[in-house]
Amino acid sequence: MNIRLRTIVPVLSLALLLIPMGKAGGRADNESGRPKDRTFQFSYKAEIAQIPEGTRELRIWLPYPTTDRHQEIYDVQVTAPGKATVYTEPQYENTLLYLPVPNPGAGPLTVEVNFKVRRSEYLRRDYASFKPVSVHAFDPSMQKYLGADRLVPLNDRIKKIAEEVTRGKKTDLDKARAIYDYTLANMKYDKSGEGWGRGDILFACDAKRGNCTDFHALFMGLCRISGIPARFSIGFPLPDKRGEGQIAGYHCWAEFYVTGYGWVPVDASEASKHPEKKDYFFGGHDENRVQLSMGRDIVLRPRQSGEPLNYFIYPYAEADGKTVKSIKTEFRFKDLEGEEATKAF
Repeated sequence: MNIRLRTIVPVLSLALLLIPMGKAGGRADNESGRPKDRTFQFSYKAEIAQIPEGTRELRIWLPYPTTDRHQEIYDVQVTAPGKATVYTEPQYENTLLYLPVPNPGAGPLTVEVNFKVRRSEYLRRDYASFKPVSVHAFDPSMQKYLGADRLVPLNDRIKKIAEEVTRGKKTDLDKARAIYDYTLANMKYDKSGEGWGRGDILFACDAKRGNCTDFHALFMGLCRISGIPARFSIGFPLPDKRGEGQIAGYHCWAEFYVTGYGWVPVDASEASKHPEKKDYFFGGHDENRVQLSMGRDIVLRPRQSGEPLNYFIYPYAEADGKTVKSIKTEFRFKDLEGEEATKAF
């Protein structure tokens, strides 16, 4: 089944679990031109208030934070009733917290994950020194970033749009910029009505509006059908202003790959909301975010009984193999400054 098990975690009822995942270095000096960073505490809380009567086994999955090149995760604390396990799924190598609860009763049941983050600004700006490579020689593992997703079909309609948008562009970098500009010119950040938020490229083409998932479905679909690998990441946004508070919902962003150069960050929806930062968000992700997973059409580990998840940011649960529809969530952050931030790492 190719399941990679990272950590086995015994958690007693409402016990506290500490799982160190990384250690951070010193704070960046913004005046030196180095990337900015931000250190904060994050709380991810899920509550199932009503469990179907007679449930013999409740299974719960939550995204689990991981250190990567742009964020350092430390002091992970899990509070949950039962034994939790951290798995890594093989497709995108997302880590996830899995909690099976036999005979859970009627509820409520709460799982909470608290952790500290140092997130760094992610910039790729050295285009001037890059010499385009004319031959694409992608590793086989790159194919998942060139193929279709369930809600991002690469059909004749998408191909025609991509051909029109990239006509006359010689390099993948130029094509990606043309696709980015087209996305911003043709999409409006608008969460009114229905249909938005699913990352449906056909909805985006028809309605020409939506949220971050819709913007990036269009951007990535046009890149992929143009032969440019593109990948999807999702997490939570933080307000620019430092402090603490509740976070209403998720945010997602993208990257595209240029042969001989590497991955380039893009955030089309933030550029739409902040037109003055249009150039910044082509080649840049700010530090005001935390990433929890990548990819779409996610098959969990252990595998869920239901369909693959469109994307994995909110908790998912099954009661005896049937999806639990109503799960209350709460997400909070608190910036750590000075000595408090230093002690966090």
